[in-house]
Amino acid sequence: MATTTNTAYKVHIQEATQNEVDSVNIEQGAMLVTDEALFMGFNNEQVRVYPPQSDKMGLGWARYDDTQYTTASPYSFNTTAFVVPNNKGNVLDAHIHSDTDFYATNKLRAEFENDVYIITISFKAKISTANGYMELYLEGGNGTPYDRIRDIITFPKGNNVEHSYAKTFQYYADEDVVTNGLSIKILASHSGQLHDVIYFIQRTQNHKY
Repeated sequence: MATTTNTAYKVHIQEATQNEVDSVNIEQGAMLVTDEALFMGFNNEQVRVYPPQSDKMGLGWARYDDTQYTTASPYSFNTTAFVVPNNKGNVLDAHIHSDTDFYATNKLRAEFENDVYIITISFKAKISTANGYMELYLEGGNGTPYDRIRDIITFPKGNNVEHSYAKTFQYYADEDVVTNGLSIKILASHSGQLHDVIYFIQRTQNHKY
């Protein structure tokens, strides 16, 4: 059994109000505690140690909306697999907390290897045959079977009747995803159209921390 020892020094934690925390520079390694949180001085910053801050942990989210293909001008597809179109014409990423966009150059991106992400893919689509279907899936390289992350989309309302969809996938980033990204693809059984694509992506684990 491993032996554990105590640290050489006991850290004195000073009680303070939030206003006092906001008005002082905490010395390196020193700690202040309020009724709601514990703060420590680190590299000339006041870091909230507990509860942890999502921005300090690199956790965040971003939304990417396609503005090219709309109800008036949808994207037409056939039975050949294609990359879901999203020109990120409208982006919300003020709380992404990442130096890497989660979606760029038509691919999902990751900041660090072994990061974990959740994506919700929403869009509207119709297909020429009611008993037709589409397979929505991820595609990467390096031998990792990202194409197993997929879902079957059906069209129960009838031929050429528009449906609204929102599909959620969870995935991790291997080395190839960090370097080359992941594609979001669709393979359809029949021809059809889709539009109003939106990606909402959240990082749930930052492997750096």
